[in-house]
Amino acid sequence: MEQELVTLAESGAAVVVGAMATDLWQSVKDGTLALFHRLGRDRQRTVAEQLDRNAELVRDADRPEEARRALFAFWALELAALLRQDPELRPELAGLVDEFRGEQQRLAYTQNNTAHDRGTVYAVQHGDQRVVRNGDS
Repeated sequence: MEQELVTLAESGAAVVVGAMATDLWQSVKDGTLALFHRLGRDRQRTVAEQLDRNAELVRDADRPEEARRALFAFWALELAALLRQDPELRPELAGLVDEFRGEQQRLAYTQNNTAHDRGTVYAVQHGDQRVVRNGDS
């Protein structure tokens, strides 16, 4: 049962950080905050502030995917602690994961690169690329 809880918390964390700085963010944020409603307004407000700060970090990061990876562990722990405190929230978190995992998969990124006249295109999405040519270091 503990592994199931951890797996669900990690799935929830993946949805939360994956939605940061995307068109899905407000809906995912609202769904996440709904999970914390039983813990009182103060706790919900603290979580809302944390979510906003984290989303801002992702939005402003030079490497958003690295920021998301760094935040993933925090939110996995936060959601696991929530589920331990209130196991009845499992279906709600599972519903959030099911709803938004599909939405995130529908987000598509398109990149078109064209080189002309013996030109070379170096392109990457969601990461870094280092190009070393002869004579460069």
